[in-house]
Amino acid sequence: MKTTRRHFIKTSAASAVVLSAGSTSLFGDKTVKPLNILILGGTGFTGPYQVRYALSRGHKVTTFNRGKTHPGELPAEVEQLIGDRNGKLDALKNRQWDVVIDNPTTLPAWVRDAAQVLKGNVDRYVFISTISVYTDPPPDGVDENSALQKYDGPDPYKETLEAMRASGFKTYGPLKVLSEKEAEKWFPGKTLVVRPGLIVGPRDETDRFTYWPVRIDRGGEVLAPGNREDPVQFIDARDLAEWTIRMAENRETGIYNATGPAKPLGVGGMLDGIKEAEKSNAAFTFLPYDFLKQHNVAAWSDLPVWAGDELGLSRTKIDRALSKGLEFRPLGDTARDTLAWFKSQPQDRQSKLRAGLTSERESEVLKAWKAKA
Repeated sequence: MKTTRRHFIKTSAASAVVLSAGSTSLFGDKTVKPLNILILGGTGFTGPYQVRYALSRGHKVTTFNRGKTHPGELPAEVEQLIGDRNGKLDALKNRQWDVVIDNPTTLPAWVRDAAQVLKGNVDRYVFISTISVYTDPPPDGVDENSALQKYDGPDPYKETLEAMRASGFKTYGPLKVLSEKEAEKWFPGKTLVVRPGLIVGPRDETDRFTYWPVRIDRGGEVLAPGNREDPVQFIDARDLAEWTIRMAENRETGIYNATGPAKPLGVGGMLDGIKEAEKSNAAFTFLPYDFLKQHNVAAWSDLPVWAGDELGLSRTKIDRALSKGLEFRPLGDTARDTLAWFKSQPQDRQSKLRAGLTSERESEVLKAWKAKA
């Protein structure tokens, strides 16, 4: 079955493995008013980056999670509350924070249940959503006012993660839409909704971007997708995390798409940038979409980041976020850091990428192309 960009984002975002965080070398900004921040989650992909950046800027940080993933890896300064979004919220009761950042929520009941405890005890609610909330985008992309997916299932408050997975993640976007609305219902005028695109960088266990630094580092002839000018969008998890904290500092509300880079980037430019950063001898052979489709090579799963025939979602408009200071580190930094992180993983983890073509499959498709030519 063809794996579309939307489906691959949903699947990987909903099932990504929680990772440990590397250290940062940031210095506190003494001009920032210290906040008391509650992070729901905090041990996932972006959460530990949020934690460390917030601490570096002088904020007090509390996390709330089950305490089962990489216990003991967060800095000692972090207060860690143990509980579960499925009804075990007692640790949040009778406590006050300036802002809560809700990272892991897909189910609207999770927002409702947490909000019932936190309302009146938290000044602002930051909900991390996704650009998968949008319906099929037009060729020129979507902005924050574009049409959203609609939930057409049974009682959404009775939905479970197991049911969402059983649906093939078809309900992922619609449930995120309802979760956004639930946050605004409980914290009217005090809610910030961040809609990230593809999140990449070190510690991403889905390999949605990692495939390219790893493959290009290996060198030789590399199968590249589509046309060089086909747009790609992604955001380093560290850039997303740090901007989210700054938005909280500035008491921002409203809805913001959050992906990058700041200016349009083609898949050819992305691959060239990774090659340059790694000083690789890779040579790219671009194969057209129709040929790839004929040979059952899918965008996003077999050739990550590239959107195939869904290029509209890779033109998501981010003008609002840029106007609020969203910044991006150089592509080369993300590529080198991602490769270094991957090479630091156990050998069994490195032995099989979770996205992208195997060497054998890549060679097979390139051979078919040359035979056709």
